Amino acid sequence: MKIGIIIGRIGDVDGVALETEKWIDVLRKMGHEIFILSGHFKEDVIERENQKALRFLSFFSPECEWEQNRAFFFPPDDAERLLSHLDGTANHVATAIFQWILDYRIDVLLIENASSLPAHLSLGMGIMRCAERLDLPIVIHHHDFYWERGSRYTSPFPEITQIVEETFPLRTSNARHAVINTHQRGVLKEKFDIDAVVVPNVMDFDKPFAQKDSYNADLPASIGLQEGDIPLFQITRIVQRKGIEVAIDLVGRLEDQHVKLVITGSAADDHRKGYYRKLVRQIERNGMKSRVIFAHHKLLSSRGTSSTGEKIFSLGDAYAHAVACTYFSTYEGFGNAFVEAVVARRPVFVNNYKPVFWPDIGSLGFETVMLEDNNLTDESVAEIDRIIHDPAMQVEISEHNFELGRKHFSFEVLEQILQAIFPQ
Repeated sequence: MKIGIIIGRIGDVDGVALETEKWIDVLRKMGHEIFILSGHFKEDVIERENQKALRFLSFFSPECEWEQNRAFFFPPDDAERLLSHLDGTANHVATAIFQWILDYRIDVLLIENASSLPAHLSLGMGIMRCAERLDLPIVIHHHDFYWERGSRYTSPFPEITQIVEETFPLRTSNARHAVINTHQRGVLKEKFDIDAVVVPNVMDFDKPFAQKDSYNADLPASIGLQEGDIPLFQITRIVQRKGIEVAIDLVGRLEDQHVKLVITGSAADDHRKGYYRKLVRQIERNGMKSRVIFAHHKLLSSRGTSSTGEKIFSLGDAYAHAVACTYFSTYEGFGNAFVEAVVARRPVFVNNYKPVFWPDIGSLGFETVMLEDNNLTDESVAEIDRIIHDPAMQVEISEHNFELGRKHFSFEVLEQILQAIFPQ
């Protein structure tokens, strides 16, 4: 089949983009032909002739930023201009999608979170208007929903609230739904009587990952690590729900001054950089500038060169040089970084983020140091201290977790599920 994927951005390091690329790999292995319509390609993920970029579909487009500011962050006195803009832009989006489907003779649509979360209002509205007029199967891959984001998508305008409630998630008779955790499946059934299939986030356990080689040999020195340092890597974006302040606290409570925290992600998704500045103040206040490293300028999803000609390392390179990983998130739709640490054969220290970690991951038997409500107890600090100073214990934990991860979160598991969703 010709599967057309609609996604706001791809080729980047966010969870939606990364997981979509894994679906693409497996779907192509199954014999399907893939086409992508996106607002932003950080890098090519398939043949360029099968990719179509429309800037106004991007989360960083002027259209999207204007809509988000007027609808949620800085609402004007009335919504008339905003509603007119949304109506016109949504029609433009719907027309563009319809033309793309005709041009590439798409057999089935795969919507990646664009009809789940109102991070781009006119994109979601345009998809709905197109879907209502299409006699085409649609698979909606949900990663997160507006009600999971607290007050983020609360608007003073009842018209916007109505648009959010009627558009996200998309509910049409030709749509099938996939979610990334069991809690979401229950909520969709309760709120909308939607029967969704759970598709966990996965990794390719047969592909070499996180291996030291000649390319990444200079990664530690290039980011400021010294000989004998014990690097704990926080391989996430800098956004508040990642609980990075707990990882900083952890390093501060470890007496060994060689223990360093490396934060690999950027603050591009941290609105107005408030959380990033909070972390910087925490580091300065506790005298930890020599023990916390921000390395986003050196790390992307894949290897390459920067605009100034400097070497760029991949996430796999980062994991290769991590002694262990910190992952003290307060909320995750699933938890890509946990599974990545497992396939990288690295111990991972985690918060029991509700409502996903324990039911969908932790209860399967993974060995980790797990905090409750990010409470960094003396016992948990001592256990982490033992692990990061005991290479044999690191290997034992990592091998156990790797085999368990292969059983539950491998590409083979994903293929079995996708065969039912996308029959040949």
